[in-house]
Amino acid sequence: MKVFILVILLVMHTTSCIVEGRFHFHKKQKKGSDAGVAPAFPPAVPSDPGSAPVDDQSSCVFDVTDYGAIGDGATDDTAAFVAAWKAACAVEGATILVPSGCTFMITSTIFSGPCKPGLVFQVDGTLSPPAGPDCWPKKDSNKQWLVFYKLNNMTLTGTGTIEGHGKDWWDLPCKPHKGPNGSTLPGPCDSPTLIRFFMSSNLALSGLRIQNSPMFHVKFDGCQGVLIDKLSVSSPKLSPNTDGIHIENTKSVGIYNSMIGNGDDCISIGPGCVDVDIEGVTCGPSHGISIGSLGVHNSEACVSNISVRNVMIHDSDNGVRIKTWQGGAGSVTGIAFENIQMENVRNCAIIDQYYCANKNCVNQTSAVYVRDITYRNIKGTYDVRSPPIHFACSDTVACTNITMSEVELLPFEGELVDDPFCWNAYGVQETLTIPPIDCLLDGLPESLSDKFAYGECT
Repeated sequence: MKVFILVILLVMHTTSCIVEGRFHFHKKQKKGSDAGVAPAFPPAVPSDPGSAPVDDQSSCVFDVTDYGAIGDGATDDTAAFVAAWKAACAVEGATILVPSGCTFMITSTIFSGPCKPGLVFQVDGTLSPPAGPDCWPKKDSNKQWLVFYKLNNMTLTGTGTIEGHGKDWWDLPCKPHKGPNGSTLPGPCDSPTLIRFFMSSNLALSGLRIQNSPMFHVKFDGCQGVLIDKLSVSSPKLSPNTDGIHIENTKSVGIYNSMIGNGDDCISIGPGCVDVDIEGVTCGPSHGISIGSLGVHNSEACVSNISVRNVMIHDSDNGVRIKTWQGGAGSVTGIAFENIQMENVRNCAIIDQYYCANKNCVNQTSAVYVRDITYRNIKGTYDVRSPPIHFACSDTVACTNITMSEVELLPFEGELVDDPFCWNAYGVQETLTIPPIDCLLDGLPESLSDKFAYGECT
């Protein structure tokens, strides 16, 4: 009889839920505006939860407390979340509700699809993993916590908080400078990414506060069609490897109107990323907004059509950065950094083709080809410990077609120690820069005809 009733309920849910139309994200180039000004409103992409409010569709709501979740912050509520997911996954336009006023603890979990379209995972309370490596179940992966896998038209949203309890992970002696006397010790060092979207499409992430991740806060891998809007990401300035948003092998991404401060890159763009639009983001303290690192272990990396506009970067070790390893292949092309306000930033504009995580790397001749990079209307103040502009390009594969326009950077305090630095970097100044950048080379290198050295991505 219970089974028969459950079947009837599922049928009722299926027939009563209505889903709004969904849209793939297509990158929309916008004209620049004043630095630091957020865009009017991002385009309706790709899984914008623009359907009716939850209260109007109560029959589509799967509250985790109805499946046995306690929400006291100590009880393991994983089974209740899995049960709610399975039920909602089978219903078109369903909402999994994590209610406000409670703290839910769940262990490492993969929420798998495919599911019926229009699924919303709404976190209005607090959701967290076990508190540190000593509490992490031995049977669980310590490389990731929440994984959303093989989904289409799915939204993660809400007014709540996802709390990562990262401190004990950051203090592992294997982390940079966490060993005795500021050393880094060998040994197991895996730490979980807090939220990972894997092999999914038409995703939306909005509204949430995500904080104190053991490692990356949010990661998109092998995805297509991603909208991130009005997100808050935070962890302490010295928390290691806590990238705010990391994307790799992912296409058609919009990141808008978000605030990110952490111990690593605010946004990091890895290999295989195409059509990424970033606008209205406030970044810092952090390591800035980075493309890379690319080409590690002699790999090929292809990144193209990246736009970073109307953002504020403050109190950060880097501003906008492209970093590649020696020995890599592929290309970084079609990159626009426009209308960016810098406040107390080291290395405001940096291309580093000699990136090395451990400082023991050997010199290699091949490199990722960096070309068609635009810096336009980059203004503000820099930390004088480093020159504000640093273009260190490969000895054998020069950077080409760098455009500088309306770049005005003044010392935050003190005086400029070093002039802007260029090595094997070719480009033009459309306007005079402050400080002057006289080290850019004109034209193109003779070796550009060497197709082996300048390997283009297909």
